[in-house]
Amino acid sequence: MVQALSFNDHVAEYEEWFTKYPYVFQSEVQAVLDFVPGGDNLRGIEVALGTGRFAKELGIKEGVETTPKMRVLAVKKGIEVLPASAEHLPYKDMQFDFVLMIFCISYFENLSAAFKEAKRVLKNGSSLIVGFIDKDSLIGKYYEKRKSESIFYKKANFYSPNRVISELKKLGFKSLETSQTLFNALDDIKEVETAKPGYGEGSFVLIKAIRS
Repeated sequence: MVQALSFNDHVAEYEEWFTKYPYVFQSEVQAVLDFVPGGDNLRGIEVALGTGRFAKELGIKEGVETTPKMRVLAVKKGIEVLPASAEHLPYKDMQFDFVLMIFCISYFENLSAAFKEAKRVLKNGSSLIVGFIDKDSLIGKYYEKRKSESIFYKKANFYSPNRVISELKKLGFKSLETSQTLFNALDDIKEVETAKPGYGEGSFVLIKAIRS
């Protein structure tokens, strides 16, 4: 993972984003819920879970985060958080029914290594769910323009859905499904936007891939 220090020094600004854009966040949460498998006995983790906002909303009880101050806030939400990176998950093989990666792949040092680790800890037939901003979308282009002046995006690598899909297929993931939401500029989203299949229209893209 990269940029952990930047996030650690600016946790307050990170948290303020969720207050400023509540309908953006809820649109993303609803889209992710459509892909997260249900069931009382399922065990899943979120990788690079930040302050635990998505994990809390989605009922995820454990995961990893490299940033110390973010881990503190996540733990206060009742989440078990280990200090580890996506490329080196501290779990045994084939432990989980799903692995969630939301808004973190832009900060991975090695995208393929992170996906490979997710595959290792997943059970056969279980899901890796990846959510990210499409680099060619309305919001993606906005973030790219602001990279040089942004605390959080200066060193981020934004990806196209096709690039992410290609990396997943190389590692043998199967049955890929895609979904998208956030069809307007951030400041113009005044209500929850319903996700729809595919990509190319919405700025927030989800890809669900099955470990075979």
